[in-house]
Amino acid sequence: MTPTETALIETIDTPDGPLVIVADTDQRVLAAGWTTDASAVIARIHPSLRPDAVREAHLDAAEAARAYYGGALDALDDVPVRQHGTELQLRGWSALRRITPGGSLTYSEFAATFGSPTAVRAAASVCARNAPALFVPCHRVLRSDGSLGGFAWGLPVKASLLARERGDALPVTQSS
Repeated sequence: MTPTETALIETIDTPDGPLVIVADTDQRVLAAGWTTDASAVIARIHPSLRPDAVREAHLDAAEAARAYYGGALDALDDVPVRQHGTELQLRGWSALRRITPGGSLTYSEFAATFGSPTAVRAAASVCARNAPALFVPCHRVLRSDGSLGGFAWGLPVKASLLARERGDALPVTQSS
């Protein structure tokens, strides 16, 4: 995507608050986040992919997210995403997509999955720079003590996603 292209955007209601999804014109997810501020989601897109404008559209990814929230936890597996990053970041984002719903890894275990077992800080950075949250499930990476660690869209959303995927009773969360 060149910066002059227009991206597509759709916001859906979820139990975790509004989910903003931004995709390119080929419906590949560029970014997603739980907020009412679409500009915050757009700002997470790598500058080389960030659009100058967005227009409202119906997104296939939004249907997949609705299905996920409806209980079809594998509905996100085949949603195409588009990310720009270093070789390590691309390997890491690919590895995130292989963590199954209900599963989790520590940052150390995650680093090992993309071939850099001692790169724990790099693993955390891969998660932090992950723009298409939910579709590239960085919420499934935890601290070594099992605590949540960080999440760009707030720890209540991360906790809710993990609980949903484990089949636990879900807390009611709202993010803005």
